[in-house]
Amino acid sequence: MHTLKVELANRSYPIHIGKNLLTDANMILPYLKRKHVAIVTNTTVAPLYLDKLSNALANAGVTVIPIILPDGEAYKNTETLNTIYDVLLANRCERSTTLIALGGGVIGDLTGYAAATYLRGVPFIQIPTTLLSQVDSSVGGKTGINHPLGKNMIGAFYQPQLVLADIDTLQTLPAREYSAGVAEVIKYGLIRDAEFFEWLEQNISALMSLDEDVVSEAIYRSCHNKAEVVARDEHENGERALLNLGHTFGHAIENAMGYGVWLHGEAVAAGTMLAADLSRRMKWLRDEDISRVKAIFEAANLPTDAPKLGAGKYLDLMGLDKKVENGKIRLVLQQAIGKSVITSDYDVAKLHETLSTLN
Repeated sequence: MHTLKVELANRSYPIHIGKNLLTDANMILPYLKRKHVAIVTNTTVAPLYLDKLSNALANAGVTVIPIILPDGEAYKNTETLNTIYDVLLANRCERSTTLIALGGGVIGDLTGYAAATYLRGVPFIQIPTTLLSQVDSSVGGKTGINHPLGKNMIGAFYQPQLVLADIDTLQTLPAREYSAGVAEVIKYGLIRDAEFFEWLEQNISALMSLDEDVVSEAIYRSCHNKAEVVARDEHENGERALLNLGHTFGHAIENAMGYGVWLHGEAVAAGTMLAADLSRRMKWLRDEDISRVKAIFEAANLPTDAPKLGAGKYLDLMGLDKKVENGKIRLVLQQAIGKSVITSDYDVAKLHETLSTLN
Protein backbone atom coordinates (compact mmCIF):
# COMPACT_ATOMS: atom_id res chain seq x y z
CA MET A 1 0.00 0.00 0.00
CA HIS A 2 1.15 3.53 -0.88
CA THR A 3 0.31 6.27 1.60
CA LEU A 4 0.81 10.01 1.33
CA LYS A 5 -0.62 13.05 3.09
CA VAL A 6 -2.23 16.24 1.90
CA GLU A 7 -0.58 18.79 4.20
CA LEU A 8 -3.15 21.37 5.27
CA ALA A 9 -2.28 22.03 8.93
CA ASN A 10 -5.16 20.87 11.14
CA ARG A 11 -7.11 19.75 8.03
CA SER A 12 -4.40 17.41 6.74
CA TYR A 13 -5.50 13.94 5.71
CA PRO A 14 -4.03 10.72 4.33
CA ILE A 15 -4.49 9.11 0.94
CA HIS A 16 -4.13 5.32 0.97
CA ILE A 17 -3.65 3.52 -2.36
CA GLY A 18 -3.76 -0.26 -2.51
CA LYS A 19 -5.80 -3.46 -2.78
CA ASN A 20 -8.62 -4.77 -0.57
CA LEU A 21 -9.04 -1.42 1.20
CA LEU A 22 -12.80 -1.27 0.67
CA THR A 23 -13.56 -4.13 3.05
CA ASP A 24 -11.13 -3.09 5.80
CA ALA A 25 -13.25 -1.20 8.34
CA ASN A 26 -10.16 -0.52 10.44
CA MET A 27 -9.01 1.93 7.76
CA ILE A 28 -12.16 3.98 8.34
CA LEU A 29 -13.06 3.65 12.03
CA PRO A 30 -10.40 6.07 13.36
CA TYR A 31 -11.92 8.86 11.24
CA LEU A 32 -15.51 8.53 12.47
CA LYS A 33 -16.79 10.90 15.14
CA ARG A 34 -19.32 8.23 16.01
CA LYS A 35 -20.35 4.94 14.49
CA HIS A 36 -22.98 6.43 12.22
CA VAL A 37 -22.43 6.95 8.48
CA ALA A 38 -24.37 7.65 5.31
CA ILE A 39 -22.87 6.04 2.20
CA VAL A 40 -23.67 7.96 -0.98
CA THR A 41 -23.29 5.95 -4.17
CA ASN A 42 -25.07 5.40 -7.48
CA THR A 43 -27.04 2.74 -9.32
CA THR A 44 -23.93 1.46 -11.12
CA VAL A 45 -21.55 1.23 -8.16
CA ALA A 46 -24.07 0.09 -5.55
CA PRO A 47 -24.54 -3.47 -6.90
CA LEU A 48 -20.77 -3.91 -7.06
CA TYR A 49 -19.45 -2.44 -3.83
CA LEU A 50 -22.14 -1.07 -1.50
CA ASP A 51 -22.74 -4.36 0.34
CA LYS A 52 -19.02 -5.02 0.72
CA LEU A 53 -18.44 -1.65 2.37
CA SER A 54 -21.69 -1.66 4.36
CA ASN A 55 -21.13 -5.16 5.72
CA ALA A 56 -17.55 -4.40 6.73
CA LEU A 57 -18.71 -1.33 8.64
CA ALA A 58 -21.79 -3.03 10.13
CA ASN A 59 -19.63 -5.88 11.41
CA ALA A 60 -17.58 -3.23 13.21
CA GLY A 61 -20.71 -1.86 14.88
CA VAL A 62 -21.34 1.06 12.52
CA THR A 63 -24.89 2.09 11.58
CA VAL A 64 -25.07 2.56 7.82
CA ILE A 65 -27.61 4.63 5.86
CA PRO A 66 -27.40 3.98 2.10
CA ILE A 67 -28.20 6.75 -0.39
CA ILE A 68 -28.31 5.48 -3.98
CA LEU A 69 -28.42 8.13 -6.70
CA PRO A 70 -28.84 7.87 -10.47
CA ASP A 71 -25.58 7.52 -12.37
CA GLY A 72 -24.12 10.15 -14.66
CA GLU A 73 -22.85 13.71 -15.03
CA ALA A 74 -26.37 14.79 -16.04
CA TYR A 75 -27.47 14.21 -12.42
CA LYS A 76 -24.83 16.43 -10.83
CA ASN A 77 -27.41 19.08 -10.03
CA THR A 78 -29.54 20.64 -7.29
CA GLU A 79 -32.30 18.06 -7.61
CA THR A 80 -29.92 15.18 -6.88
CA LEU A 81 -28.26 17.17 -4.12
CA ASN A 82 -31.66 17.60 -2.48
CA THR A 83 -32.14 13.83 -2.59
CA ILE A 84 -29.11 13.51 -0.30
CA TYR A 85 -30.46 16.17 2.06
CA ASP A 86 -33.87 14.46 2.11
CA VAL A 87 -32.41 11.16 3.33
CA LEU A 88 -30.13 12.83 5.87
CA LEU A 89 -33.02 14.83 7.31
CA ALA A 90 -35.44 11.89 7.29
CA ASN A 91 -32.91 9.87 9.29
CA ARG A 92 -32.21 12.78 11.67
CA CYS A 93 -28.51 12.72 10.84
CA GLU A 94 -26.43 14.93 13.12
CA ARG A 95 -23.14 16.79 12.76
CA SER A 96 -21.37 13.67 14.01
CA THR A 97 -22.67 11.63 11.07
CA THR A 98 -19.96 11.02 8.46
CA LEU A 99 -20.83 10.98 4.78
CA ILE A 100 -18.90 8.47 2.68
CA ALA A 101 -18.64 9.03 -1.08
CA LEU A 102 -18.47 5.64 -2.81
CA GLY A 103 -18.16 6.18 -6.54
CA GLY A 104 -16.57 8.35 -9.19
CA GLY A 105 -16.11 12.07 -9.52
CA VAL A 106 -19.81 12.95 -9.70
CA ILE A 107 -20.56 11.10 -6.45
CA GLY A 108 -17.49 12.59 -4.78
CA ASP A 109 -18.40 16.13 -5.79
CA LEU A 110 -22.06 15.77 -4.78
CA THR A 111 -21.27 14.10 -1.45
CA GLY A 112 -18.56 16.60 -0.62
CA TYR A 113 -20.85 19.54 -1.32
CA ALA A 114 -23.65 17.94 0.70
CA ALA A 115 -21.19 17.44 3.58
CA ALA A 116 -20.00 21.05 3.33
CA THR A 117 -23.54 22.42 3.52
CA TYR A 118 -25.63 19.98 5.58
CA LEU A 119 -25.91 21.43 9.09
CA ARG A 120 -23.19 23.85 7.86
CA GLY A 121 -20.63 21.09 7.73
CA VAL A 122 -20.33 17.39 8.57
CA PRO A 123 -17.29 15.13 8.07
CA PHE A 124 -16.89 13.07 4.92
CA ILE A 125 -14.63 10.39 3.48
CA GLN A 126 -13.78 9.76 -0.16
CA ILE A 127 -13.69 6.19 -1.49
CA PRO A 128 -13.21 6.79 -5.22
CA THR A 129 -13.96 3.85 -7.53
CA THR A 130 -12.82 5.28 -10.89
CA LEU A 131 -9.31 6.11 -12.01
CA LEU A 132 -10.25 9.73 -12.67
CA SER A 133 -11.60 10.20 -9.16
CA GLN A 134 -8.66 8.35 -7.58
CA VAL A 135 -6.06 10.59 -9.21
CA ASP A 136 -7.93 13.87 -9.30
CA SER A 137 -11.41 14.71 -8.05
CA SER A 138 -11.22 12.92 -4.68
CA VAL A 139 -8.07 14.84 -3.70
CA GLY A 140 -7.98 18.51 -2.81
CA GLY A 141 -11.43 19.36 -1.49
CA LYS A 142 -13.17 20.72 -4.58
CA THR A 143 -16.86 19.90 -4.29
CA GLY A 144 -19.89 21.10 -6.18
CA ILE A 145 -22.61 20.72 -8.77
CA ASN A 146 -23.20 21.83 -12.34
CA HIS A 147 -25.49 24.61 -13.54
CA PRO A 148 -27.12 24.61 -16.98
CA LEU A 149 -24.88 27.56 -17.89
CA GLY A 150 -21.60 26.09 -16.64
CA LYS A 151 -19.81 23.12 -15.12
CA ASN A 152 -18.90 23.14 -11.40
CA MET A 153 -20.02 26.74 -11.01
CA ILE A 154 -21.68 26.11 -7.63
CA GLY A 155 -19.66 24.51 -4.85
CA ALA A 156 -17.24 24.82 -1.98
CA PHE A 157 -13.70 23.93 -0.98
CA TYR A 158 -14.23 21.27 1.69
CA GLN A 159 -11.60 18.71 2.59
CA PRO A 160 -12.29 15.03 3.35
CA GLN A 161 -11.07 13.25 6.46
CA LEU A 162 -9.57 10.41 4.43
CA VAL A 163 -9.18 9.14 0.86
CA LEU A 164 -9.13 5.39 0.19
CA ALA A 165 -8.20 4.46 -3.38
CA ASP A 166 -8.79 0.72 -3.79
CA ILE A 167 -7.32 -0.27 -7.15
CA ASP A 168 -9.43 -3.45 -7.16
CA THR A 169 -12.42 -1.30 -8.14
CA LEU A 170 -10.75 -0.48 -11.46
CA GLN A 171 -11.28 -4.08 -12.59
CA THR A 172 -15.00 -3.38 -13.04
CA LEU A 173 -14.53 0.03 -14.69
CA PRO A 174 -15.61 0.22 -18.36
CA ALA A 175 -12.66 0.74 -20.72
CA ARG A 176 -13.92 4.14 -21.84
CA GLU A 177 -14.16 5.37 -18.23
CA TYR A 178 -10.67 4.06 -17.50
CA SER A 179 -9.23 5.91 -20.50
CA ALA A 180 -10.94 9.09 -19.29
CA GLY A 181 -9.05 8.73 -16.01
CA VAL A 182 -5.75 8.27 -17.80
CA ALA A 183 -6.24 11.75 -19.30
CA GLU A 184 -5.92 13.26 -15.83
CA VAL A 185 -2.84 11.11 -15.10
CA ILE A 186 -1.16 12.40 -18.27
CA LYS A 187 -2.08 15.96 -17.24
CA TYR A 188 0.22 15.85 -14.20
CA GLY A 189 3.19 14.98 -16.35
CA LEU A 190 2.40 17.75 -18.79
CA ILE A 191 1.92 20.55 -16.26
CA ARG A 192 4.75 20.00 -13.79
CA ASP A 193 6.54 16.65 -13.98
CA ALA A 194 8.43 15.95 -17.21
CA GLU A 195 10.07 12.88 -15.65
CA PHE A 196 6.61 11.42 -14.90
CA PHE A 197 5.50 12.16 -18.47
CA GLU A 198 8.50 10.24 -19.82
CA TRP A 199 7.70 7.37 -17.43
CA LEU A 200 4.14 7.34 -18.74
CA GLU A 201 5.38 7.22 -22.34
CA GLN A 202 7.44 4.16 -21.44
CA ASN A 203 4.67 2.47 -19.43
CA ILE A 204 1.47 3.49 -21.21
CA SER A 205 0.84 -0.02 -22.56
CA ALA A 206 1.16 -1.56 -19.09
CA LEU A 207 -1.03 1.19 -17.64
CA MET A 208 -3.75 0.52 -20.22
CA SER A 209 -3.61 -3.23 -19.53
CA LEU A 210 -4.12 -2.54 -15.78
CA ASP A 211 -0.75 -3.86 -14.62
CA GLU A 212 -1.21 -3.51 -10.86
CA ASP A 213 2.26 -2.19 -10.08
CA VAL A 214 2.12 0.38 -12.86
CA VAL A 215 -1.42 1.46 -12.00
CA SER A 216 -0.53 1.85 -8.31
CA GLU A 217 2.59 3.87 -9.17
CA ALA A 218 0.67 6.09 -11.60
CA ILE A 219 -2.00 6.85 -8.99
CA TYR A 220 0.61 7.53 -6.32
CA ARG A 221 2.64 9.90 -8.50
CA SER A 222 -0.50 11.71 -9.67
CA CYS A 223 -1.76 12.15 -6.10
CA HIS A 224 1.71 13.23 -4.96
CA ASN A 225 1.75 15.97 -7.59
CA LYS A 226 -1.74 17.15 -6.72
CA ALA A 227 -1.13 17.02 -2.96
CA GLU A 228 1.94 19.26 -3.33
CA VAL A 229 -0.02 21.83 -5.31
CA VAL A 230 -3.06 21.78 -3.01
CA ALA A 231 -0.87 22.19 0.07
CA ARG A 232 0.50 25.43 -1.38
CA ASP A 233 -2.74 26.79 -2.85
CA GLU A 234 -5.83 25.19 -1.34
CA HIS A 235 -8.35 27.69 -2.68
CA GLU A 236 -6.97 28.04 -6.21
CA ASN A 237 -5.73 31.60 -5.90
CA GLY A 238 -2.65 30.87 -7.99
CA GLU A 239 -0.66 27.71 -8.70
CA ARG A 240 -3.56 25.29 -8.26
CA ALA A 241 -5.23 26.65 -11.38
CA LEU A 242 -2.44 24.92 -13.36
CA LEU A 243 -4.24 21.65 -12.60
CA ASN A 244 -6.90 22.82 -15.06
CA LEU A 245 -4.79 22.27 -18.18
CA GLY A 246 -7.24 21.60 -21.01
CA HIS A 247 -10.22 22.16 -18.74
CA THR A 248 -11.37 25.56 -20.00
CA PHE A 249 -11.68 24.15 -23.52
CA GLY A 250 -12.88 20.80 -22.14
CA HIS A 251 -15.68 22.25 -20.02
CA ALA A 252 -16.92 24.10 -23.10
CA ILE A 253 -17.06 20.77 -24.95
CA GLU A 254 -18.93 19.06 -22.11
CA ASN A 255 -21.44 21.90 -21.85
CA ALA A 256 -22.07 22.21 -25.58
CA MET A 257 -22.39 18.48 -26.22
CA GLY A 258 -24.57 17.89 -23.14
CA TYR A 259 -23.15 16.70 -19.84
CA GLY A 260 -22.21 13.04 -20.08
CA VAL A 261 -22.07 12.80 -23.89
CA TRP A 262 -18.33 13.39 -23.74
CA LEU A 263 -16.73 12.03 -20.57
CA HIS A 264 -14.78 14.59 -18.57
CA GLY A 265 -11.41 13.01 -19.34
CA GLU A 266 -12.24 12.81 -23.04
CA ALA A 267 -13.06 16.51 -23.11
CA VAL A 268 -9.88 17.30 -21.15
CA ALA A 269 -7.77 15.35 -23.65
CA ALA A 270 -9.23 17.19 -26.63
CA GLY A 271 -9.02 20.47 -24.69
CA THR A 272 -5.38 19.82 -23.87
CA MET A 273 -4.63 19.39 -27.56
CA LEU A 274 -6.22 22.81 -28.19
CA ALA A 275 -4.11 24.33 -25.42
CA ALA A 276 -1.04 22.66 -26.93
CA ASP A 277 -1.88 24.05 -30.37
CA LEU A 278 -2.16 27.56 -28.95
CA SER A 279 1.11 27.04 -27.05
CA ARG A 280 2.76 26.06 -30.34
CA ARG A 281 1.41 29.20 -31.99
CA MET A 282 2.90 31.14 -29.07
CA LYS A 283 6.29 29.59 -29.98
CA TRP A 284 6.47 27.70 -26.65
CA LEU A 285 5.91 24.13 -27.82
CA ARG A 286 7.62 22.58 -30.81
CA ASP A 287 5.96 20.37 -33.43
CA GLU A 288 7.67 17.32 -31.91
CA ASP A 289 6.17 18.22 -28.51
CA ILE A 290 2.69 18.27 -30.05
CA SER A 291 3.38 14.87 -31.60
CA ARG A 292 4.36 13.40 -28.22
CA VAL A 293 1.24 14.73 -26.53
CA LYS A 294 -1.00 13.45 -29.33
CA ALA A 295 0.70 10.06 -29.35
CA ILE A 296 0.22 9.40 -25.64
CA PHE A 297 -3.45 10.42 -25.74
CA GLU A 298 -3.99 8.14 -28.73
CA ALA A 299 -2.24 5.29 -26.89
CA ALA A 300 -4.75 5.83 -24.08
CA ASN A 301 -7.65 5.62 -26.57
CA LEU A 302 -8.55 9.26 -26.00
CA PRO A 303 -9.83 11.78 -28.57
CA THR A 304 -7.34 14.32 -29.86
CA ASP A 305 -9.74 16.26 -32.10
CA ALA A 306 -12.26 18.60 -30.49
CA PRO A 307 -15.80 18.75 -31.90
CA LYS A 308 -16.38 21.44 -34.52
CA LEU A 309 -18.72 23.67 -32.55
CA GLY A 310 -17.50 26.92 -34.10
CA ALA A 311 -15.10 29.47 -32.65
CA GLY A 312 -17.93 31.70 -31.45
CA LYS A 313 -19.54 28.90 -29.44
CA TYR A 314 -16.24 28.00 -27.80
CA LEU A 315 -15.49 31.59 -26.86
CA ASP A 316 -19.00 32.07 -25.47
CA LEU A 317 -18.81 28.96 -23.26
CA MET A 318 -15.19 29.55 -22.25
CA GLY A 319 -16.30 32.98 -21.03
CA LEU A 320 -18.29 31.19 -18.30
CA ASP A 321 -15.16 29.55 -16.88
CA LYS A 322 -14.28 30.13 -13.22
CA LYS A 323 -10.82 31.40 -14.24
CA VAL A 324 -12.22 34.39 -16.15
CA GLU A 325 -10.79 37.53 -14.57
CA ASN A 326 -11.82 41.09 -15.42
CA GLY A 327 -13.73 39.72 -18.37
CA LYS A 328 -10.69 38.02 -19.94
CA ILE A 329 -10.35 34.27 -20.30
CA ARG A 330 -7.28 33.01 -18.46
CA LEU A 331 -5.82 29.85 -19.94
CA VAL A 332 -3.40 27.19 -18.79
CA LEU A 333 -0.77 26.94 -21.52
CA GLN A 334 2.46 24.99 -21.85
CA GLN A 335 5.89 26.54 -22.05
CA ALA A 336 7.37 23.04 -22.35
CA ILE A 337 6.40 19.48 -21.51
CA GLY A 338 6.45 19.48 -17.73
CA LYS A 339 6.11 23.27 -17.40
CA SER A 340 2.84 25.19 -17.58
CA VAL A 341 1.63 28.70 -16.87
CA ILE A 342 -1.77 30.24 -16.28
CA THR A 343 -2.03 33.46 -18.19
CA SER A 344 -4.33 36.02 -19.75
CA ASP A 345 -1.29 37.52 -21.52
CA TYR A 346 -1.65 35.64 -24.78
CA ASP A 347 -2.26 36.79 -28.32
CA VAL A 348 -6.04 36.71 -28.73
CA ALA A 349 -5.60 36.50 -32.50
CA LYS A 350 -3.70 33.24 -32.04
CA LEU A 351 -6.50 31.87 -29.83
CA HIS A 352 -8.90 32.67 -32.66
CA GLU A 353 -6.54 30.85 -35.07
CA THR A 354 -6.68 27.75 -32.88
CA LEU A 355 -10.46 27.89 -32.58
CA SER A 356 -10.97 28.70 -36.25
CA THR A 357 -9.98 25.10 -37.02
CA LEU A 358 -13.23 24.10 -35.29
CA ASN A 359 -15.59 26.09 -37.53
